Amino acid sequence: MTPEITITPMTMADYDEAMALWQITEGMGLRPADERQHIARYLARNPGLSFVARAGETLVGTVLCGHDGRRGYLQHLAVAKRYRRQGIGRALVARALSALRDADINKCHLFVLKTNRQAVDFWKRIGWFERDDLFTLSHWTGAFDHEAGSG
Repeated sequence: MTPEITITPMTMADYDEAMALWQITEGMGLRPADERQHIARYLARNPGLSFVARAGETLVGTVLCGHDGRRGYLQHLAVAKRYRRQGIGRALVARALSALRDADINKCHLFVLKTNRQAVDFWKRIGWFERDDLFTLSHWTGAFDHEAGSG
């Protein structure tokens, strides 16, 4: 029997389990910005917007969500392989989007690695669309290891 899935706001108490899930999720781009202190700052800046899904006591899904005051952003949507295709990803996204609406944020963006076709297919299935009118550009402002990747 599969335990009931519960979705709750993410806290730093969830970090180790979330990181373990992110590390084994194919197509997930992890960078120095995903280290504990940075996620703690992100959650503090965006309280009640990121969520975890649990099957009993086991963390089986995550979504990070935040906003800049006018646009929302989703990151690190991940569901453990054995729990996929059960609506957990959709439920996490719905909770995050609802929290953004409650914060009066009416548009949301996300970033997917071009090589992660499985993720692109998921997002399109649930109603998101690709934009071909924008480029994503980045600039390093801090001391992260620039050789570690583009994130």
